[in-house]
Amino acid sequence: MKRRSSLRIKNGMGILLLAIWLILSGLTGFVPAVRGLSEFFPILALAAGIMLLMDR
Repeated sequence: MKRRSSLRIKNGMGILLLAIWLILSGLTGFVPAVRGLSEFFPILALAAGIMLLMDR
């Protein structure tokens, strides 16, 4: 039972990171201050992808 809840947390974390990445990347077109975070986007995308793959 614990393993199953652990997988849900990992999957939820991956979805959360993906959502944050999508929101921030969408804001880069509208908010110039967000463009300074462009070095952070690949790291966030990798973390989200890894978390999502760990669920499978």
